[in-house]
Amino acid sequence: MADEIINRVANSKLVTIDLEDFYPEGKRVLFDLKDWLFQELVLREKDFRQFVSDHDWSQYQDNYVAITCSVDAIIPAWAYMLVTIHLEPYAKKVVIGSLEELETLVYQNIISNLDTEDYRDKPIIVKGCSKKPVPTSAYSMLTAHLKPVAKSIMFGEACSFVPLFKRK
Repeated sequence: MADEIINRVANSKLVTIDLEDFYPEGKRVLFDLKDWLFQELVLREKDFRQFVSDHDWSQYQDNYVAITCSVDAIIPAWAYMLVTIHLEPYAKKVVIGSLEELETLVYQNIISNLDTEDYRDKPIIVKGCSKKPVPTSAYSMLTAHLKPVAKSIMFGEACSFVPLFKRK
C-alpha cells in the first residue's frame, strides 16, 4: 500500500499575505509644474493662476497623482496647494513628491486600516514577488503593523521562506 501524500502547507494555519492583492486600481500620474513656469525657472503668479484656471482637471478622474517640479526652481507652498485644490474633486489621492512616494503613502493608508484580528496568533508569510509596483517600505509597514498580533512572520513562499519574527 502506497503512502498517501499529505500537503502539510495546505493543512497548516499559515496565512499568506500578498501586498499585490491590496494594490488599488487607478492610473498613476506625475504632474510636473515645470511646464507652468516662465522659462522653466520662475513661477509668475498671474500666469500660473491662468494655467490652473484653463487646465482640464477632469482628465485626472480616479487617478493617483504625484505633484512635483523636475527643475531646480523655487515653488511656493501655495502653488502646490492650489493645484491640489483643483485635483482633489477628481483624483483618488494627491501627494507632493515622486511616484514612489505616492505608492508609499497609498500603501501606508491601506496597511494602517488593515484589521489585524484575522492574523492574531497565526504564522504569517508575506509574499515577496510582485508584478505591481509595491514599494519596499510597504513590507516594513506591514511587518510593524502585524508584529503585535502575529505568532510569527516570514518572508517568501510556504516552500521557501525566511523567518523574520517569532513571538516568545
